[in-house]
Amino acid sequence: QVQLVESGGGLVQVGGSLRLSCAASALTFSMYSMGWFRQAPGKEREFVAHINWSGGSTSYADSVKGRFTISRDDAKNTVYLQMNSLKPEDTAVYYCAAVLRDRPGVNMKSPTSYDYWGQGTQVTVSS
Repeated sequence: QVQLVESGGGLVQVGGSLRLSCAASALTFSMYSMGWFRQAPGKEREFVAHINWSGGSTSYADSVKGRFTISRDDAKNTVYLQMNSLKPEDTAVYYCAAVLRDRPGVNMKSPTSYDYWGQGTQVTVSS
């Protein structure tokens, strides 16, 4: 059974940093493209970042571009999200998601494009 387990969330002050991790099991990780999404209370789940199966392509939401970095370590079956210069509006539950490679013509910024999801980790940025 495929499992994605996020960790690294917590409470941080404005301007601080956190690194989220997502450990995957029961899948051939190197064949999967990975995404990070977030959901704040009362809001829809929104795209944060994506890295393709080879690690050669990444994309970011405009709201996090230049502050967040997605990376992957296939030897550890883990995808990371380094978050710097955090703002109160970054407060949300962060989820990682996986999809077998990238399907042509599919919007990788849409939650519906992903096959597997983690349970989420809370990030709270206090001012």
